[in-house]
Amino acid sequence: MSNIKLFENKEVRTAWSEKDNDWLFSVVDIVEILTSSKDYQTARKYWNKLKQRLSQEGSELVTKCHQLKLRASDGKFYLTDVLDTKGILRLVQSIPSPKAEPFKMWLAQIGHERLEEIQNPELANNRIKLWYEQKGYDKKWIDLRMRGMQIRNSITDTWKERGVKDNKDYAILTAEISKATFGMTPSEYKEFKGLKNPKTNLRDHMSDLELIFTMLGEASTTEIANNINAQGFEENKLASQEGGKIAGDARRALEKKSGVAVSTKLNNLETHKRIN
Repeated sequence: MSNIKLFENKEVRTAWSEKDNDWLFSVVDIVEILTSSKDYQTARKYWNKLKQRLSQEGSELVTKCHQLKLRASDGKFYLTDVLDTKGILRLVQSIPSPKAEPFKMWLAQIGHERLEEIQNPELANNRIKLWYEQKGYDKKWIDLRMRGMQIRNSITDTWKERGVKDNKDYAILTAEISKATFGMTPSEYKEFKGLKNPKTNLRDHMSDLELIFTMLGEASTTEIANNINAQGFEENKLASQEGGKIAGDARRALEKKSGVAVSTKLNNLETHKRIN
């Protein structure tokens, strides 16, 4: 299970390891925070030099580090150095930083929350809702966003069950749905909205109607894939195109009646300053 955690409004890519029963954290994301690097590339160079020095010293930290495919800023998945919680704590000790102690407390809190969520999964949803509330989103929008997450999980589960397991393929299928629904791929949609930060989540900047039609496209795709028993990438690609077309046709019908385009250039950076 992959996820994004925040430390001082900085994103840290994470994944839950069922095998290790622990979180795995992107090393470069944490190095970027602890070293106050100006960008990801600077942090990556810092980590490469540190890793080389630690390797020469025979540090177990390097041997404990392994790679996992995580989503990068361009939306694609790449092999990324990750460490478990214990490894990250050792990494913190290797980097002189005034943020060390607050970061350790943050790690402890993340671990505590995960244990609570295992006992009661509803807590995870509540924390997401609280995060959006703190960002200033209204209740109606939050309810739509949460429902959208459920539908998104449903469609990725469907793809997995039907032989599509590569994250890159998920991105392609998602782009097919978006293109048929809105006439734009997610990357084109972000450009349309003026979202220049590649890490920004497009759906966090959608209006109520944009979220609704996104859900319709993905829910329709799931229904079609199940009804035709789509297997493999190509059959699910056709289902994605058909599901997106259903949402696209509905969008165009609404726009014809209302005279107002569903897709809007407005985003939450401009209207409410709610997302960093």
